[in-house]
Amino acid sequence: MSETLTAAIVGGSGYVGGELLRLLLGHPGVTVRAVTSASQPGVFVHSAHPNLRGTTDLKFTSPDTLEPVDVLFLAQRHGESARNIERWASLGTRVIDTSADFRLRDASEWERWYEEKHPAPEWLPRFVYGLPERHREDLKGAKYASGVGCNATVTILALAPFFDRLTDGPRGVERVVADLKVGSSEGGSLPSASSHHPERSGAVRSFMPTGHRHQSEIRQELGNDFDLAFSVTSVELVRGALVTAHCFLEEPVAERDLWQLFRKAYANEPFLRLVSARTGLHRYPEPKLLAGTNWCDVGFATDPADPRHVVVIAAIDNLMKGAAGSAVQCMNLMSGQEETLGLRFPGLHPA
Repeated sequence: MSETLTAAIVGGSGYVGGELLRLLLGHPGVTVRAVTSASQPGVFVHSAHPNLRGTTDLKFTSPDTLEPVDVLFLAQRHGESARNIERWASLGTRVIDTSADFRLRDASEWERWYEEKHPAPEWLPRFVYGLPERHREDLKGAKYASGVGCNATVTILALAPFFDRLTDGPRGVERVVADLKVGSSEGGSLPSASSHHPERSGAVRSFMPTGHRHQSEIRQELGNDFDLAFSVTSVELVRGALVTAHCFLEEPVAERDLWQLFRKAYANEPFLRLVSARTGLHRYPEPKLLAGTNWCDVGFATDPADPRHVVVIAAIDNLMKGAAGSAVQCMNLMSGQEETLGLRFPGLHPA
């Protein structure tokens, strides 16, 4: 293993910042030098992340006091990283941003979906899209990696084998209808009307039936040669994102060909698992089983009435594989460390 890296987290009091800190404290190749919070300088980090009580004596520091480190993680609201990217780049030999600021390569697309001009469009080409399953080779040795949208992540990983065309089986997708069920932590740590307990408890609420921003990432990674309907529904779940993607293929497909396709696509992926139970309670991917892990579970069902219709189901922990976990996986690749280092937690059952 290469020498120990120094790391800092900017915006460490939020949920993603807390997950980054949890992972880095247990990472054998990293020493955390600083965790910043503009609102809580001088306060112990376990005040915001009580699960870390007894594991570290770190306190939040002001972002203004940050000193250079080997790896700088940015865990701020959308727009903050881009407005200060010159400063952050001067403080981190490698910079990994978990926000949406550098996910899209095209500044006009960013403006379309985020409804403002990009603060630093000249920086967009410098960032590698931070999903290792799609950009592993680009990440090796890279200096800058972007965040990944959690809903985009689970959908891209569910659909990618169809678009990479790795076998003589299914030859592509004409149309996808993807519905996502998502937990409340997607909304971040700051309370809002929608996260107020009497409003959230028991809810199954259509959040974005059309026009969700993460569609832009799916298009960027998979292309535009198919129709996509994409909706997001908030459910009473803290962690997790589950996509149910109805895929209408260009030609009929047998189940054995689907298995061949997905096995070949994900045989060497350290954090992709195919769920194939024929019977029992856990027949398809479930977010609850993935809480705190960097796994993405993928399964599917064929339609006996229409051999062109396949339903792909995939699940992740949105704070992990959809944010902090992928960021640490990127760090490992960027710095030449073993890709799975610090990310092997298998999850809990029951939980």
